[in-house]
Amino acid sequence: MTELLVKGDHQRAVEALRRSYEAIPQGTPVRLAKKTSNLFRWRDPSEAPGLDVSGFDKVLSVDPETRTAQVQGMTTYEDLVDATLPHGLMPSVVPQLKTITLGGAVTGLGIESTSFRLGLPHEAVLEMEVLTGDGQIVTATPDNEHKDLFFGFPNSYGTLGYSLRLKIQLIEVKPYVRVRHLRFDDAGECARTLAEITERGTYDGETVDFMDGTVFSGNEQYITLGFFTDEAPYTSDYTGQEIYYKSIQRRSVDFLTVRDYIWRWDTDWFWCSGAFGVQNPTVRRLWPDKAKRSDVYRKMVAYDRRFQIIARVERWRGLRPREDVIQDIEVPVERLPEFLEFFHDKVGMSPIWLCPLRAKENWPLYPLEPGRTYVNVGFWGTVRIPMGQIPEYHNRLIERKVAALDGHKSLYSTSFYSREEFWRHYDGETYRRLKDAYDPAKRLLDLYDKCVGGR
Repeated sequence: MTELLVKGDHQRAVEALRRSYEAIPQGTPVRLAKKTSNLFRWRDPSEAPGLDVSGFDKVLSVDPETRTAQVQGMTTYEDLVDATLPHGLMPSVVPQLKTITLGGAVTGLGIESTSFRLGLPHEAVLEMEVLTGDGQIVTATPDNEHKDLFFGFPNSYGTLGYSLRLKIQLIEVKPYVRVRHLRFDDAGECARTLAEITERGTYDGETVDFMDGTVFSGNEQYITLGFFTDEAPYTSDYTGQEIYYKSIQRRSVDFLTVRDYIWRWDTDWFWCSGAFGVQNPTVRRLWPDKAKRSDVYRKMVAYDRRFQIIARVERWRGLRPREDVIQDIEVPVERLPEFLEFFHDKVGMSPIWLCPLRAKENWPLYPLEPGRTYVNVGFWGTVRIPMGQIPEYHNRLIERKVAALDGHKSLYSTSFYSREEFWRHYDGETYRRLKDAYDPAKRLLDLYDKCVGGR
């Protein structure tokens, strides 16, 4: 009965959203009214009313027998994990931050330490219900009349439509994760090991369930392996005083509950909490545990971005301005050492996150070669702009280097491609065909205009 009520609520929300969408005048920008965001494409707040999607934040059902879940598009992974773990299940790929939504991870891409064997979050989607740009509600699957939308939706960033409901595949879990941190002094050896484990799926004869990596310098990098286990001699807690990323350098073996493993990066927003003093032991004791979350830090960054508090202080002190260097990129695993050498030399920011992945299918708007091993490289911070250089100096360097290495970059942050170059990287021909089919009146923004033009 409860499930029927929830599904009834979903249908009422769909109809209300359809009416709300139809009521927006033609020519008025359509945006979502969201409480949280994990994007770093900053723009001035819009005065136009946002499309209210607050009724689409629920887990509709979890089916332990088929290992599937029906989930609304604005549901956060935090809520989804809370719904699935009691059944001994989790989403196949859980992006690192709690407030990333299912719809956001599918339309904007996501990644985590199961991606070396299970691909990206959208590769677990079995069907999706989408409000398209022309105001229609369609259900897209890999083999129905809307399969072109199904495969073209990832990396479209809400410019073809909004996902209202998704049916996703889940995987079985065990209560604990045993973690091993392997140190490498050489980036080439690190890259080769990432490639070998991705290819075999094992290390020292054991099946590997999770794999990511952390680079602290050119001669100190780690691959972190995770193995599901039924028992643990102890469990570490990185939600209070202890800091997960610092443990990588101090421990070779560790144990976490599966929930704490899933959210190991969220407590300190990887390592970015240090910018707010939260890694100082005294500050950390005073900082409430419930506020040690990525969304809290993200709001603080947005506030500073709006009022330029740090920039004003640094100008008063006579310091050169800083550039936000907040990116996730993918390069083929064999090109990883070359990218890291470039990054250490030209950017010089650390730590750096590594996450190997293999796409299982061809997703045209983010064309990774299926079956080929790539490594996601994530770096999030600020760097002082060299004397005489333009404000986007480092980001433009990175963008050119990634293209030269046959890689791609995620579009959640700043991009500087020319229109021609952008569509060469992100399959403009397919996008235009999808746009004409599902948003012929161009009510939603164009992907280039949204992700590069900053609209």
